[in-house]
Amino acid sequence: MTLTAPTRAADDFWADADRHLIRYGGGFSPEIIERAAGSWLFTESGRRILDFTSGQMSAILGHSHPDIVATVQHGIATLDHLFSGMLSRPVVDLARRIAGTLPDPLEKVLLLTTGAESNEAALRMAKLVTGRFETVSFSGSWHGMTAGAAAATYSSGRFGYGPVAPGNFAIPTPHSYRPDVVHPDGTLDWRRQLDHAFAMIDAQSVGSLAACIVEPILSSAGIIEPPPGYLAALQAKCRERGMLLILDEAQTGLCRTGDWYAFERDGVVPDILTLSKTLGAGLPLAAVVTSAEIEQTARDRGYLFFTTHVSDPLVAAVGNTVLDVLQRDRMTEVVAARGAQLRQGLLDIQARHEVVGDVRGRGLLQGIELVLDRETKLGSDVLGAQVTQRCLQLGLHMNVVQLRGMGGTFRIAPPLTSTPAEIALGLEMLDQAIGEVVADFPGLG
Repeated sequence: MTLTAPTRAADDFWADADRHLIRYGGGFSPEIIERAAGSWLFTESGRRILDFTSGQMSAILGHSHPDIVATVQHGIATLDHLFSGMLSRPVVDLARRIAGTLPDPLEKVLLLTTGAESNEAALRMAKLVTGRFETVSFSGSWHGMTAGAAAATYSSGRFGYGPVAPGNFAIPTPHSYRPDVVHPDGTLDWRRQLDHAFAMIDAQSVGSLAACIVEPILSSAGIIEPPPGYLAALQAKCRERGMLLILDEAQTGLCRTGDWYAFERDGVVPDILTLSKTLGAGLPLAAVVTSAEIEQTARDRGYLFFTTHVSDPLVAAVGNTVLDVLQRDRMTEVVAARGAQLRQGLLDIQARHEVVGDVRGRGLLQGIELVLDRETKLGSDVLGAQVTQRCLQLGLHMNVVQLRGMGGTFRIAPPLTSTPAEIALGLEMLDQAIGEVVADFPGLG
């Protein structure tokens, strides 16, 4: 058969990708994306795909939002990038406005590019301010792939790279669906788990505990939400030891959970907050936020975190536009409504399909865990992969946790701008995909 020109072009594309790209994680989706708009991706072959991951859980205003487009067009033509020692109005405005969305004493802001970078900067600050070096994080954590952030990341990426920075410790992830320390009724006894975890930390520490860095909802671990009260108790553990609490809200910040910040539910205020992903709505923008007291101590001790793109004006202008849209469109209220719709739809799917063992998360960051048996909670990477593939065939992009043994857990994070009809359509396609895969899956159909 003679290939048409578009087919030959596609074949050349994948041949070039295979020959020239360094593979940096899981496999690539078998589609060539030509453009994106709103909640939709459009392929070269003419297909339309509903994006239930907001890109990399970042494009909270959907793709090509007209306000973002206008800001980028203006910024690239007038003020794009500056020497790191120069300031512009978009940078100072964004710092002031971020502080205005947060409780006291969080008021000092450093603008960077990626989540790993912001976590790296936060950890360096905590170590300098405390004069210590030991760091605690969750066993299911993901904080980035730069040196310090990677050392505090335990969900994956550790094997084969040699020693990480000394003084990094993991504590158990408080996983209510798969509890390790339990009450007599089998539910998670997170207080006893936390007490035991810090007893182990105290036994291993050389007396130099600097910081604890955690996500309010662990994404790469499978949308694991610590129980109410956990973060406050964790903060108390930190206070007892003179540690700073760093909250990584890369995916949960800026209305994603139905509050401006996920930590609001728990009534805690971190010593340092890191933002990324959602702040730039798909563009590379991140922030470290802390108190004036901590910033002054860091300054007095010579805090240094230069990057090429620190305080860049173009992405700062985008960040200001993101805040404009979130405030103008009353996005916390919108997400509360859309999140309730998503949650009810997922619970309905769970009621129809025995393989849906758990539904969890908040707002428009939710997850489902597929199991072969609800009693044993035995998972299946193969089942998750097949449902993911069928979703894509139906026109729905879903993100399964791509870690061995967790491939049946989906992270669902539609754009905050998704319409009720788009949420309903995504749920319908997910429901259909699960039903069709289960019908043909060995031992389930």
